[in-house]
Amino acid sequence: MTDTVSYRPKAGEIPTQPGVYRFRDANGRVLYVGKAQNLRARLSNYFAPLRSLHERTRRMVTTASSVEWTVVGTDVEALQLEYTWIKEFDPPFNVKFRDDKSYPFMAITLGDEAPRVMVTRNQKIKGAKYFGPYPKIWAVHDTIDLMIKAFPIRTCSDSSYKKAMQTGRPCFPGQIGRCGGPCSGRVTIEEHRELVNDFIAFMNGHDKRFVTETTKKMRAASEAQEYEKAARFRDQLHALDAVLEKSAVVLADSVDTDLFGIEHDELAAAVQQFIVRGGRIRGVRAWMVDKELDLTTAELVDSILQTAYEGQVPPREIIVPDLPGDAQELEQWLSERRGTSKVALKTAQRGEKAALMQTATMNAKNALMLYKMRRSTDFVARTEALTDIQNGLGMPDAPLRMECFDVSHLGGTNVVASMVVFEDGLARKDQYRRFTIPETTDDTDSIYQVISRRLAYLDEGSERAESDTATKKFSYPPNLLIVDGGQPQVQAAARALKESGVTGIFLCGLAKRLEEIWLPDDDYPVILPRGSEALFLLQRIRDEAHRFAITHQRARRKRDITSVLSEIPGLGPTRVKVLLKEFGSVAKLKQATAAEIGEVKGIGEQLATTIFQQLRS
Repeated sequence: MTDTVSYRPKAGEIPTQPGVYRFRDANGRVLYVGKAQNLRARLSNYFAPLRSLHERTRRMVTTASSVEWTVVGTDVEALQLEYTWIKEFDPPFNVKFRDDKSYPFMAITLGDEAPRVMVTRNQKIKGAKYFGPYPKIWAVHDTIDLMIKAFPIRTCSDSSYKKAMQTGRPCFPGQIGRCGGPCSGRVTIEEHRELVNDFIAFMNGHDKRFVTETTKKMRAASEAQEYEKAARFRDQLHALDAVLEKSAVVLADSVDTDLFGIEHDELAAAVQQFIVRGGRIRGVRAWMVDKELDLTTAELVDSILQTAYEGQVPPREIIVPDLPGDAQELEQWLSERRGTSKVALKTAQRGEKAALMQTATMNAKNALMLYKMRRSTDFVARTEALTDIQNGLGMPDAPLRMECFDVSHLGGTNVVASMVVFEDGLARKDQYRRFTIPETTDDTDSIYQVISRRLAYLDEGSERAESDTATKKFSYPPNLLIVDGGQPQVQAAARALKESGVTGIFLCGLAKRLEEIWLPDDDYPVILPRGSEALFLLQRIRDEAHRFAITHQRARRKRDITSVLSEIPGLGPTRVKVLLKEFGSVAKLKQATAAEIGEVKGIGEQLATTIFQQLRS
């Protein structure tokens, strides 16, 4: 028996976010659905040596032929999606859900004199308003506990309520702060009904209006020096924020819609289609699109929808990240395919659908990253890419070692550069380098300085290579130098290469958007096929250099700004953060007047004058 199964994904391919996973057999049937707070950690348990697995788990893993996953925003969303798909697919290995037991709901008994919030499996309470279902009963209790902090409504039983109203003594849950109904003696029946209406309104749409109103009340109470009242509003605000953070994406039962999450770069796009029927996610379709042209998101939406509904009946509503220019014509085409009613093409701006769109987009981002990772690590694809680069640039040998340089700055300040190294088509992160550029005139001058400094190590490094491992790695000559940019950047790098006296190194530049490859002294760029492995590899190297440079630049900018501001008396970390958010950099802050600085929240006139004088001194 082999140690594990052949379809085991690489650890780096599995995201670490919460999500739901599905094991399928060779015919595509879903065998098992599970949830995880950390998908990578959970799935690794299934791919342990087979002899160490429980017999039933081993049978499921060996029966399956593939595993797939969907990332969600929170653990509660994972619970909700797990419940939906278990009911949808009826997987044979999900034994604990195979009985058709009822699932818990949150109910508000609107038919009562003082409506009560409760956990129930009975969906036939007269006049009740239901929220759910929830896959776990603790999830209902957690939500209720948070909600009654923000909207303290009745939680006690009918007998406790009746006794309290007859005797005039608060019910026991009311005495310990667990019930806010009229039986607690703190509100009237009419005031309590208003609280119930707000409770339902928030649960229906997670309306952030309540957060805004509670924030205003808290500030007003604080300004009036009513600190106990302000503290109560603060606790309510924390509870509302917690509910907004933890709430699962659950749409109304009448919602039938498809949501398309799209993530793309210059060469490829990942599409995640979330199929929502009856307010529940009934399925997910995912596919990749190779881009032959430089398309915007709106242009991609047009072609993606035509492909998605070729031979398929669209729902009444389709939500996309951007509306294409011919949205009305596309709606008409989709409506003709539906036949029974009109199809509406929309974007989601706020609310539950926008939250679900974020989840779909997050999955698309992960899918694109996984696609690029798998493609770049494929040996055949790497070999083809290196050969195509050699032929396309007219090199005598394949570029087994490539180094790419990128410059990053913010308005001409904190100028830095990066060098990333790829050997045999794979990243060598242990050999990446960062450069700080104290003075420069423009990007071409920055490129000239960085290339000159890098090439100097080819001579200096050889003298120290025996004793310095890091220098030895830096002294390896590349076959190909790549700069992020067009002809001006390439010419600057060529000048540095010529002045260094180093020979045998090829040079090119990769320009963004059109993905043109520029060579020194050539009037026209080299154009590689957009779907070629060569262009894909060059783009990945360029993007990695850009990422590495941006990371370094942001770190330096943060240190630089923080260090300057922290020296000013009266400026603590909170006020520094506010100033950074308002001005973005010390350079812009230096250009501001004392009056402009004083307009920033939390910065008074006297402190603004101190900041102004200190920065100008």
